[in-house]
Amino acid sequence: MKTLFVNIKCALGAAYNVALQIAELDGVSEVYSISGEYDLLVKCYLPKDHDEGRYVTEKIQKISGVRDTSTIIAFNAFS
Repeated sequence: MKTLFVNIKCALGAAYNVALQIAELDGVSEVYSISGEYDLLVKCYLPKDHDEGRYVTEKIQKISGVRDTSTIIAFNAFS
C-alpha cells in the first residue's frame, strides 16, 4: 500500500461539505479539519499499482469546493 497525505484548501464556507464528500472516497482513511494554510488534511491508502497523481487530480480535485491541494507521499511508517 502507498500512503498519501493531501492538504486541501477549500472555498469559503465549504470545508465541512468537502470533508464529507472526501470521506466517502475509496482509499481515504481519515479526514481532519486543521488550522493554518490549508483547511483539511486527508490520509489515503492506495494499492501499490495505483497512480497517486490521477487519484488526487481525478477524485479529490474535482470535488466542488476544493480550491487547491498539496500532496505528500509517505515512504515509511515508524510506528
